[in-house]
Amino acid sequence: MIGHRRRTSTSPPEQPGRGSSRRAIRGRRAALAGAGFGLLCLLLTACTGGPQDSLSPAGVYARRADNLFGKVFIIVVIVFVLVEGAIVFFLFKYRERPGQEAPVQIHGHTRAEAIWTIIPAVILAGVAIPTVKLIFDFAKAPPAATRIDVCVTGHQWWWQYVYATKCPAPGTSGTEGTVTTANELHIPVGKPVYLTLNSIDVIHSFWAPKLNGKQDVNPGHTNHMTLEADTPGTYYGQCSQFCGMSHANMRLRVIAQTQGDYDAWLAAEKQPAATPPAGTLEAQGLDLFLHGRNNSGKFPGGQACAGCHTIGGVEGAAGITGPNLTHVYSRQAFAGDTLDMNPENLRLWLTNPPKEKPGSIMPNLGLSNDEITALVAFLQTLH
Repeated sequence: MIGHRRRTSTSPPEQPGRGSSRRAIRGRRAALAGAGFGLLCLLLTACTGGPQDSLSPAGVYARRADNLFGKVFIIVVIVFVLVEGAIVFFLFKYRERPGQEAPVQIHGHTRAEAIWTIIPAVILAGVAIPTVKLIFDFAKAPPAATRIDVCVTGHQWWWQYVYATKCPAPGTSGTEGTVTTANELHIPVGKPVYLTLNSIDVIHSFWAPKLNGKQDVNPGHTNHMTLEADTPGTYYGQCSQFCGMSHANMRLRVIAQTQGDYDAWLAAEKQPAATPPAGTLEAQGLDLFLHGRNNSGKFPGGQACAGCHTIGGVEGAAGITGPNLTHVYSRQAFAGDTLDMNPENLRLWLTNPPKEKPGSIMPNLGLSNDEITALVAFLQTLH
């Protein structure tokens, strides 16, 4: 038609073979990227030797679980190699070829179907029998005469330990003469420690990987597990069940000691807290702890510290909402085992607890610098 021109392409014609060459390059790049990603995953999953390495057992229960894992892993690897090898073999041997007839179908072949049913059943039985046996062995309570009994209560987001054969009701503290502490579980080496686990709020999971596996800690239901350490040391753990905003801040450590050191620790924990001399900065901190600002019974934004925390031997300090603080300064860490125990971190915590531990039940009390200084001085006497 007049006024119209035929549109022509200005791009040069693609040379023969160039498209297939580009596709081959892209294919090689994709293969290299896939191989690199697989290698990276392999390297990341092969990392061991960390403080929570379950493949480095340090106690009889963890070691038995690790031994079972090693045996099952060998079986799994053999099955994987055989199955994947068979898949690759058949992919190449029976791949489609021009003019090739369809392979003979074996559907309904009784002997073949029996073989590939019996073999997996035997393999599964070989895995299930030792696994079930170990589960039942772990569920057995050690003899009462040879074990240590500890009642564990999960809170958002910290652990309470009461050393007692008869556990208090969840949400209450131990009776007089028992030891109540938080986050740090002290145990003697070479002796089974029988844990009775409950939760005060939501589902938690107690996990000290070098000493045993995980055990759920449920509200309204009691579970049990046993720990035992071979040698003295500090073994780290955490809550392994998502339990709210500060789940990652709900950590724990198990401190294994010689029998003599454990007995000395237990005896010290049973002693009441020392009362600071009148007129000192520490005594001022105690007064703030018990009565709040200007003896009002509370601080701005909440009640006095004694309304939530217990200090053994201090009249009026019998709260149960927060951790027992009788010997808090003897602990290695606090705030769900997230902050090392030192005056600087105590000051940081008292300045604004929810900032350091999101969702913390302990509110920002609006403390002045002088009040924080007095409280930190008092807390340092609780060792």
